[in-house]
Amino acid sequence: MEVEDLFGHRISYLRVSVTDRCNERCRYCMPEEEQAWFAKEDTLSYDEMLRIVRVGASLGIKKIRVTGGEPLTRPDVDEFCANLAQIPGIEDIGISTNGTLLAKTDEGITMAERLVKAGVRTANISLDSLDREVYQRTTGRDLLPRVIEGVDAAIAAGFQAIKLNCVLMKGQTEREMPALIQFARDKNALLRFIELMPVSTQEVLSDDTFLPIATARKLVEQTTGPLTPLPEFRTNGPAAYHLIPDTGQKIGFIGAMTNLHFCESCDKLRLTCDGKLRPCLGSFLEFDLRSVLRGGCDDAELAAFFQNVVARKPKEHDFRHNYQPNRRMIAIGG
Repeated sequence: MEVEDLFGHRISYLRVSVTDRCNERCRYCMPEEEQAWFAKEDTLSYDEMLRIVRVGASLGIKKIRVTGGEPLTRPDVDEFCANLAQIPGIEDIGISTNGTLLAKTDEGITMAERLVKAGVRTANISLDSLDREVYQRTTGRDLLPRVIEGVDAAIAAGFQAIKLNCVLMKGQTEREMPALIQFARDKNALLRFIELMPVSTQEVLSDDTFLPIATARKLVEQTTGPLTPLPEFRTNGPAAYHLIPDTGQKIGFIGAMTNLHFCESCDKLRLTCDGKLRPCLGSFLEFDLRSVLRGGCDDAELAAFFQNVVARKPKEHDFRHNYQPNRRMIAIGG
C-alpha cells in the first residue's frame, strides 16, 4: 500500500530523529545558550520508533534517514539501524551527522564501520569550514580534526555514498569554497551547498548572513569554470546537481528559500525524538504520535494516524512568509 498527499506526492521517506542532544552548538541550529533537553520519559524508545517505522513501511515508506541532534550521541544507535534494516519494505537507510564521532573506536571497530555493518548505506556529514578557527566559531566547538578523522573513517568503512553539507553563510562561505571543493574531490564525496533557513530563529536569517544559491553557483564557477546542470542526477533529497566538466566532480545546491519549485517533489515526513510526526520542516504542523502510541493503539490506528498526517501535508513550506519556528532545528531533526 502507498499513500499520497493531496498534491500527488507518494510519501516514501521518513526522517527519524533519535535524540535532540548534540555535542556542538551550530549557530543556525542551536546557538550556545541554556538548553532544556527532552526528558528520557518524553523521548521515544528505540522499540517505539521501530514500531512506527514498521507501520510506515506498510504504507510505502522505503527510505529512512536517522538524524538528531547528533544521532551518534545516543547509545546503541548502530543496533537501532540494524533493526531498521530488518523491517520489510525498508530499502535505504542513511544517517546525518556532524562527523565528530564516526572515528570513535570500540573494541577496534569504528562507529562508521558499525553503521555500515548495520546496513546504513549513506552518510551526510556537516562541514561548513576547513579553517579550524572558523569551524569553532560556527559550531561553538573546536572539533574540526575529529570531523576530518570522521570523514576518513566513513571512507574506510565503505559507505555507498558520502555527502558533505555546507550551510551557505555570507561573509564566510565565499572564502571556504575553493578548499571545500578540493577536499570533496580528494575524498570522492558529494559536496552540497545549502541555503540558510529560519530553522532556529527568524533572526538567524538576514541580509548580512543569507547567501542565495544563485550567487553560490557563480562563486563556485570562479574556482571551477562553468558548471553543467545535471537534471537527471538525483539523490534522496531536493539538491540540484551540477558537473564540473574538467574534473567530473558533482556539486549540489539546495535552495529552500529561493527555489520556488523546491517543494514540488517532496516525499518525506519527519518523526521527532519526542514523538511528533511532522509533514513539513517549514510548517508549524506537528501531530502527537507519542500519545497515540502510548495510549494503547493498534497498528491499524497507527496507520490511520499516518494517513491523516499525510493528508495534512502542505503544498509548500512557509519559510518565505516570515516564518518563526516553534521549535529549534535540533528538536525537529536535521
